[in-house]
Amino acid sequence: MSPATPAPESGGAALELLVHGVGGATPQDMLDDPRTVRVTGDRTAAVYRRAEDTEAEDQPERYAARPIPEAYCWSNLTSGDGTRALWLLLLPFMVANLAHWMRPPAQGRPRLVRLYGVLVRLVALTLTVLLTAAACEVALDLTAWQCAGTAACADTYSWLGFLSPVRDGWWSPPGRRLALAALVPTALVGLLWYLSNRTWSAYEAQRPPTGYDAPVAEPDADTETADRGEGAPGPGGIRPALGRPGFWFGRRLVARLRAAHTAAGFLTVAAALATATARHDATAPGAVIGPALQVAVAAFLVLVVLVVCRRGRSERRLDLRVERTLVSWLPGASLALLLLTALYAGWSRPGWTSGGALPGNAAFGTLTVVQGGLVVALGVVALLLQRPGRHPRTALRGLGGPAVAMLACALAGVMSGGVAQRVADWLDGPGAAHGGPRIAPPVLLSWQASVIPVLLLLLLAPAALLAVRTVLAGRRLRATVEADYDASGEGDPVRTGQIASGRARAALTDSAPVLVGVVSGATLLLGAASVAGAWASGNVPGRAFDGAHPAVASLASATQALGSWMIGFGFLLFVTWGRRAYKDASARRTIGILWDVGTFWPRAAHPFAPPCYAERAVPDLTWRMSSWTRSTGGRLVISGHSQGSVLAAAAVWQLPPATRGRVALLTYGSPLERLYGRWFPAYFGPDALRALNRTVSCWSNLYRATDPIGGPVRVPAADGRPAVDAPVLPDPVAYGRTREHPLPEPILGHSGYQADPAFAHRRSALLDQLLPAMPRQRGPHETADQGSSGRSSG
Repeated sequence: MSPATPAPESGGAALELLVHGVGGATPQDMLDDPRTVRVTGDRTAAVYRRAEDTEAEDQPERYAARPIPEAYCWSNLTSGDGTRALWLLLLPFMVANLAHWMRPPAQGRPRLVRLYGVLVRLVALTLTVLLTAAACEVALDLTAWQCAGTAACADTYSWLGFLSPVRDGWWSPPGRRLALAALVPTALVGLLWYLSNRTWSAYEAQRPPTGYDAPVAEPDADTETADRGEGAPGPGGIRPALGRPGFWFGRRLVARLRAAHTAAGFLTVAAALATATARHDATAPGAVIGPALQVAVAAFLVLVVLVVCRRGRSERRLDLRVERTLVSWLPGASLALLLLTALYAGWSRPGWTSGGALPGNAAFGTLTVVQGGLVVALGVVALLLQRPGRHPRTALRGLGGPAVAMLACALAGVMSGGVAQRVADWLDGPGAAHGGPRIAPPVLLSWQASVIPVLLLLLLAPAALLAVRTVLAGRRLRATVEADYDASGEGDPVRTGQIASGRARAALTDSAPVLVGVVSGATLLLGAASVAGAWASGNVPGRAFDGAHPAVASLASATQALGSWMIGFGFLLFVTWGRRAYKDASARRTIGILWDVGTFWPRAAHPFAPPCYAERAVPDLTWRMSSWTRSTGGRLVISGHSQGSVLAAAAVWQLPPATRGRVALLTYGSPLERLYGRWFPAYFGPDALRALNRTVSCWSNLYRATDPIGGPVRVPAADGRPAVDAPVLPDPVAYGRTREHPLPEPILGHSGYQADPAFAHRRSALLDQLLPAMPRQRGPHETADQGSSGRSSG
């Protein structure tokens, strides 16, 4: 909460714009007042004031001793109504999108930068194909081909009875069953297209402020052809990446990728239909049509790949153009080709029966190999990019992007395999009970499930090492804690241990790259082993080792059974979590915290990822700061906690130089360097943060040693400016009971920064450093009654 604390006694009108962090906060809590009024914005994101401060601009004498507090609340952008729980299904897409922004910084290497972006977009495209292929596996193979083609299975499930070959109905032929089942993956692709289009309009279609800044000399190139993330903006200088006009408005790229991914989904369904029917018609008189359709599908897929590779983000300017011909023609033509393929599959073919697995299931292995190759190539490019000037704190030595891309592929594989495994087990019950043919997913999915227990065993070693190291660090920190509080003489061992353990656990955040690297590397190697095992044996692990040593055969059967159970349990847990979040606001809030970090970045790699809330929040904050300074001529301090500090920094980067000179930045519990600087070095690396300190009027950062999220920004004193980081705040404020603190003070960690006395002190110091307020210039047709216009601008 924001306590009522004194502020500078001079300098004129001042505004304090508060921005909350992960998990959200109510305007009442942020302003420490139950009576608040929304002064601008809507139900999704808005700026609030205390009721008594609504007319602050008209009564400046009341605010000579304190700034006017405003709260920007954006939590509904990530944790609003129950439909946000459905975003869990888009988790692999979100993770792949993060990989795009994790590239190492590079100067003068435009081709490598462009290649990095192309590879990430291709990885994202394979995820769309994999998700659609998994839906085809469930609907076409397991349900329409295997279960509906078996009398025992089709008769058990009444909703499949009309497809049974025993009844000899119109829908009984295999081709017609497949054409009907194709409606499921087709509808899924259509739903993804609709969600992407709808969320863009609701969250990201917010144009940033334009017309305030002077032109900046830049090469006429896209983001991918040059790295311009370093240096201070200004005439003749280099504009920082996050300060470019089009950074938070990627309409053209999102529309282009949406068309390509939608077309890829439709073409995946068409390929599944064409492959099955063309194989049956190989010796039939109409054998030309099937191969022709396959060639057409392959040609369209090549076109989709070219569209994805052709263009990246263009951020130099606010690009309002959309390639309407491509956006409308490519998905429509792909859907038309899918309809033609469905008509071809529905032709009457006497004597055609379905048995075994659906032809074309080998595509899962090919797709896995392609994903592994793309990730390896991405790793090579990342190593080449970071070689000239690697910073020691960069996560995984610049390989954070490839590692996260591998995790996206693994998540998609687990989700796809979990769905297929659960549906197969569900449909297989009747067939197994009556001795009929087994209904089983592709062999590769069983191999991939079998390596999950091995992966978890590999994770036990680093997890155990981190746990032991944390315990030992807590013991070593005891002496430091007693020295910090001068409690060596009469220290409390229990209290000292609690504080030391809190600091040691907070330091675990810095070990996250180790775990991510181990998981990604192990996933890549085990994935390659599963593909090799599936292709070499052609059978599930439990049967592939039938002739081996009994111990090996038993181990293979155990890992297959355990992996199948775990992947199924994981899928059910995932569905249960999503269902609970749909009904429970508190659970939805927890999911919202995950999106707070994962959806900060624009959709640059995958158009079906959850929407980027920053494309709404950053323009909101930029407009608000610009409107205040232009309408009042006053000073402004933007105060950001946790993820709010990242939004605040991004908004300040978007301001024109004249406005930045009247803005101070106060961050606390900030992950700017600890998370964003390490994992996204091209945009928040050391050079970028130093440039931000040079461009803003003044900046101060507060942090605690017990905070697992926030930390120092590590911007040293330079050019006459003091260091950004304040001395580390004590947590708890008092070691034991004192006259000022008669009750034990809690260890706050990541919360409660504004209640610390250092917060008010730093805010006052920042306001004192700002230039005095300038008299507001009224227009010739403006009256005195319009003096409060600034409070509702934006």
